[in-house]
Amino acid sequence: MFDGLWLDGLWMFPLLGVAAGVLAGLLGVGGGLILVAALVWLLPLHGVPRDAAMHAALASSMASIVMTAASSAYAHHRRGSVLWPTVAWMVPGLLLGGWLGSLFAVGLSADVLRMFVATYCFIAAAQLVFGKHKTRGDDAAIVPRGAGMSAAGVGIGAVSAVVGIGGGSMTVPLLVWHGVLPVRAVGTSSACGVAIGIASALGYALHAPAGALPAHAIGYVYLPAAIGVAITSVLAAPLGTRLAHAISGPALKRIFAGFLVLVGAAVLYSG
Repeated sequence: MFDGLWLDGLWMFPLLGVAAGVLAGLLGVGGGLILVAALVWLLPLHGVPRDAAMHAALASSMASIVMTAASSAYAHHRRGSVLWPTVAWMVPGLLLGGWLGSLFAVGLSADVLRMFVATYCFIAAAQLVFGKHKTRGDDAAIVPRGAGMSAAGVGIGAVSAVVGIGGGSMTVPLLVWHGVLPVRAVGTSSACGVAIGIASALGYALHAPAGALPAHAIGYVYLPAAIGVAITSVLAAPLGTRLAHAISGPALKRIFAGFLVLVGAAVLYSG
């Protein structure tokens, strides 16, 4: 049974990892949303009960995001586009928010979680199309610091844990509003995603009801999915990073916004 499970995962879960990795490096947003939408459909095929599939999709997405975000952050770091002082200020809040958000999500029904995820997809799509980020000069020397960044991290971590993302769709606009160059905002957001993924995945793993998932799971984290996605996302994230440094984003963001609308609809329909 285990061999058969992995045989399926070798072409489904790693394929998802490629898409998630490229998007994580390219936009700092969207990889987790795609994972959740796909996993909520795929996990029942691997024996995950349908009433637990939404929670498992979120948990497995967060677990895989740890490696995806780390790979993206390292690639951005090599290009000098991670603001580590900002990351240091945000990490305490991100850890706390990710932990609390996962605890909150564990207590929600699958249908309520679907509504949260779908609504967030639609909001993120609207932000990509209509959002106009006011900056303060795009000064390369700007490095946001302070307790306000830590407080923002709590909210970003909590929302990210509930909808299964690395927080890029919130962290990037926040940093750009502070005047950070967009490509450095994406790189910094990737590093922040590591903290969100760790705290959230631990929360989903440790606070799931006993026996929530079949074998090969820790709490709500379904290991074949998390590992299968992580393996290829780590390899794909640097490609997204190179694209982020090479192309203009407006047209791509509009296309991706339309895709997010489809993702939100798919999550709703999965119920």
